[in-house]
Amino acid sequence: TTGQYGGLGIEVLQVDGTLRIVAPIDDTPASRAGIKPGDTIVKIDGTPVDSENIDDMFKKLRGDPGSKIVLSILHEKSDKPVDMSLVRERISVTSVKVRELEPGYAYVRLSQFQDDTAADLEKKLGELVKKNGAQRGVVLDLRSNPGGLLTAAVGVSDEFLDSGTIVTTRGRLQDANLSFSAHPGDLLNGAPMVVLVDNGTASAAEIVSGALKDNHRALIIGRRTFGKGVVQTVLPLDAEHAVKITTARYYTPSGTSIQAEGIKPDIALADLAVNKADSAASLIGSEADLRNHLANEDGSKDRKAIDNDGSAENAKLATQDYALSQALNVLKGLALNHGVPAQAARQ
Repeated sequence: TTGQYGGLGIEVLQVDGTLRIVAPIDDTPASRAGIKPGDTIVKIDGTPVDSENIDDMFKKLRGDPGSKIVLSILHEKSDKPVDMSLVRERISVTSVKVRELEPGYAYVRLSQFQDDTAADLEKKLGELVKKNGAQRGVVLDLRSNPGGLLTAAVGVSDEFLDSGTIVTTRGRLQDANLSFSAHPGDLLNGAPMVVLVDNGTASAAEIVSGALKDNHRALIIGRRTFGKGVVQTVLPLDAEHAVKITTARYYTPSGTSIQAEGIKPDIALADLAVNKADSAASLIGSEADLRNHLANEDGSKDRKAIDNDGSAENAKLATQDYALSQALNVLKGLALNHGVPAQAARQ
């Protein structure tokens, strides 16, 4: 949660005596090696992981930057483990990345929720708007985001909400019963939002997804999220030891528990990759290709401008990241209807 440690860059969970990958963190040894949400670590440096040694295996994952480790990874829906040799690094996580996908459409990637995430989001999105003008819509990418601090999730949600409940927590003790609400002020001034999620979207990332979904602020696209809906509290014992215990459950604004259920997307999207279709060369692609065609009445137009309908850029994005291209298409549809006068909309 501070944004720095020595290791591989993965969020790991103990499941029935195994080590399951919740999510790799962007730009870390784990993500570059191709580790995915749902993968299982079956061996570490040749030693099988089992319920007897799992605590020692946890400790082995972290270590000094530059030290090497070999993980045997069983990919989801595979029956044959693969060995991956990785080098530990000083993991310095920049949790917020912001850029324009197309003029007027911003992309915000949150890789985890740490101390500075909400403030960094406000700064970077504000700089983009100042440079390029108000955005017509934003894609918020929370895929493979393993979560982090509750306070950071509340802060990020508040950046996009003018009002309403963000999340509530309920536990056995009165001190664990909390409710967080949004304050006036929306970084996007109500511009449409699409949130991308997958089975690696967990914990604090699910809080944000649930808050934006239940407050009808954003459409959720992708796969059902991980379902980690509990609050952990760290209790220091002395200078070197602490106990982390589960003290409460998270509930979305509609009162739904995230635990073991996750957030169901508004638009389900399979984990797919696409390739550009082969097409035969065409001598005539439009009226403008015909000899002696009538000129456009508005005057001559640049041939290159006529051909540039945006499909080439769409194909490039779709082959790189199919889910993101679909999210952008949905966002454009929302933006077309946004800001239309009520009377015109009724017509």
